[in-house]
Amino acid sequence: MNQQDSNNPAPGGEPPLILPGKHTGFMTRIRNYFLTGLVVAAPIGLTIWLVRWFIDLIDTWFTPLIPRQYQPDNYLPFDIPGLGLLIAFVLLTLLGALTANFFGRAVLNFGERLVARMPVVRSIYGALKQIFETVISQSAASFREVGLIEYPRKGLYCIVFVTTQTKGEIVDKAGSELVSVFLPTTPNPTSGFLLFVPREDLKILDMSIEEGAKLIISAGLVEPPRRTSPEAAEAVPISNPGSA
Repeated sequence: MNQQDSNNPAPGGEPPLILPGKHTGFMTRIRNYFLTGLVVAAPIGLTIWLVRWFIDLIDTWFTPLIPRQYQPDNYLPFDIPGLGLLIAFVLLTLLGALTANFFGRAVLNFGERLVARMPVVRSIYGALKQIFETVISQSAASFREVGLIEYPRKGLYCIVFVTTQTKGEIVDKAGSELVSVFLPTTPNPTSGFLLFVPREDLKILDMSIEEGAKLIISAGLVEPPRRTSPEAAEAVPISNPGSA
């Protein structure tokens, strides 16, 4: 058998099991090493930079609340990063404790009534308050599961976050069991669409909320590992309002 016959097997024959490895040059290896180092270092560097930026921002806001003669910079030869963050934590904790009692709630209600009389300010305050209450709240309205629906047409699938079982007028008008889901956009999952999907059209996935968010942010490049059935059983089932 000549060289040409060994490279081109006969019809119906199987290709050779062992192929010669592709030789990589020195510059190719250097490029691969550089890209690998960039992938490793970039997330670490950006995380450190963002944390530092956030701490400096909070320090700029809250450190001036301390009288100049009592600031640690006057007694120490170096700055203390995070001092403003500590002050913010203490002040917010005291504010929360104050508004938890009767007097604090009365003052808060009085202030909200004043804001409600301001045409533009009341809209901004109401929207921001609702956003923060939604984000911080640990109620059933938070994301519970990751699902898969066909959107915007049959044959195309999208990742959605399941919020809760749809109730009220929407279900009465639709005449069927619906599930409220949030359809995020890529690469910014904080924006998206609120959809009411029939229960039979929603497929619950085994991945966690964090894994689903990573999949969306990375545009499908970071794929979560396949889960086993015991882990899938730990997912919170969507309750049927008719069984309550």
